[in-house]
Amino acid sequence: MKEKSRFEKFFELGEVGRYFIRVFGKPDPNQKSNFNLRMMHGINKISILVFLFAIVVWLLKRFVF
Repeated sequence: MKEKSRFEKFFELGEVGRYFIRVFGKPDPNQKSNFNLRMMHGINKISILVFLFAIVVWLLKRFVF
């Protein structure tokens, strides 16, 4: 097995990155889904977006205004 270079290791996504791709990507038609799982991912999307919005507002207030 080929060993990864430092550059490839730096840009490796890991578990968190794969989760973002899975949540914000198109749903896999082969993956079985139910209502509870779809709602959980929907709430997670909203939470992530609100958190990022709050970080942007905080940075603007801290460094611009």
